[in-house]
Amino acid sequence: MADDIETSFHAAIDAGKINGAVICATDTKGHFVYNKALGTRTLLSGKEVPQRLDDVLYLASGTKLITSIAALQCVEAGLLSLTGDLASVAPDIAAKQVITGFSDNGEDPLLEPATRPITLEMLLTHTSGITYDFTNPHVATWLQKFNPPEKSSLRPVEEAFNYPLGFQPGTSWMYGTGLDWAGKVVELVTGRTLGENVQQSICDPLGITDTQFYPVTREDLRPRLVDLNPQDPDAFGRAVVGGSAEVNRRVQGDYGGQGLFMPAVDYVKILHSLLANDGKLLKPSTVDDMFQNHLNQEASAGYQAALNSPMGNFFRVGIDLETKTGHGLGGVVTLQDVDGWYGEGTMSWGGGLSLAWFIDRKNDLCGIGAIQPALPDFHGEILDALKQTFRRDIYRKHAAWKEQQ
Repeated sequence: MADDIETSFHAAIDAGKINGAVICATDTKGHFVYNKALGTRTLLSGKEVPQRLDDVLYLASGTKLITSIAALQCVEAGLLSLTGDLASVAPDIAAKQVITGFSDNGEDPLLEPATRPITLEMLLTHTSGITYDFTNPHVATWLQKFNPPEKSSLRPVEEAFNYPLGFQPGTSWMYGTGLDWAGKVVELVTGRTLGENVQQSICDPLGITDTQFYPVTREDLRPRLVDLNPQDPDAFGRAVVGGSAEVNRRVQGDYGGQGLFMPAVDYVKILHSLLANDGKLLKPSTVDDMFQNHLNQEASAGYQAALNSPMGNFFRVGIDLETKTGHGLGGVVTLQDVDGWYGEGTMSWGGGLSLAWFIDRKNDLCGIGAIQPALPDFHGEILDALKQTFRRDIYRKHAAWKEQQ
């Protein structure tokens, strides 16, 4: 597959592997701007229309960065501490025990108390021990036995993710629902829903009006909702997460790890605010801290093990194993320069299997690439290649633009 955005993405569209994509990138001063909508989307009626820059996209785990900002705003306001015990704020988190396995008969979980308190920093860096069920087999088994999802039941975060820790807090790293819990903590200390916090404290300062947590009910947004189509009539966001409807089917309330819908042209405004460190969302010192590696020695060892695991390709978000990385307060951070690409201190992550974003303060560039997979078939390898084309080619385009200045 060609390694430039236009050729490779159009080839995938023509081959029916994806429906379209929206790509937005910019620098600090807004002099370099790359905004591109490619392909088509299908309306609920079955009619195909051109993809537009202001189409409303399912962010999936792209929500996590925004929830991180909301939580850090609470720290700045004195409502939370980054490293303090969350027990007084969220006793449901403090009550969690660590699962180490099951009895010989496979029926009884082996549980031990947590040896240290869970902190907000742990929630934001996936070091709290709160994993996803698909990243920890003991947790998956416990859920099936003691807290199985009911298809007809809508559940808030504290019920849906009511299961033991996968490891002792602060002693390892594993991707999980910590940001969903962080969103719940934000609600508890502010007395507002996470959606209200995001709109008032993040979107309003940046002039963003077209965002909503699942379910998207606003009549002005639904006509532009990419994930409202014959393959996904309930707008669960199935295409973004590989065809599954489970991620949003039973949610009640605002899930800070997965639930937000927003146009890419608005998401890049948030990336740009952090890139420019303009003070609109957070104090400059807080933004600087976001881009530092927050993993201790124990957690770093667990993080490296995860990068080398069968799921490591997902956790590396396009960065090769030879490049030193850590985890900041919002995403993976590079700990060294990558020649011709990410500078040291670049933060990146994604959403589902088809969205990627990055903020490179050293090279003055940020961007989001949101691919719209074609269902019912799902082509994961092609999506990985397209995300990497976006990540790499946008740097070539930026370099070519600078040469012309």
